[in-house]
Amino acid sequence: MRKALKEFFYGLAGYEIAREALELRGTMERLFMLSLFGELLGVPILPPYYGLRLLPFVVPQFETWKRSMLRERELGSDHEHHLHGV
Repeated sequence: MRKALKEFFYGLAGYEIAREALELRGTMERLFMLSLFGELLGVPILPPYYGLRLLPFVVPQFETWKRSMLRERELGSDHEHHLHGV
């Protein structure tokens, strides 16, 4: 019973906040990777020296990032449109 109440209140108050935090983290990671390795996509932002220094730390996320950046999307499709307070 206690576990069920705990999960209920988490779903009531914390689930949306946790989901939004994960979306924000993903967006920030994609922006960070774009600023470091944008020259692979034709967007030269930083000199390649800094990207090469940080490459060993981002290798696990590299393939996922490339797929997410090269995926065809429409403008505004990154976020769901919430109608808060309506």
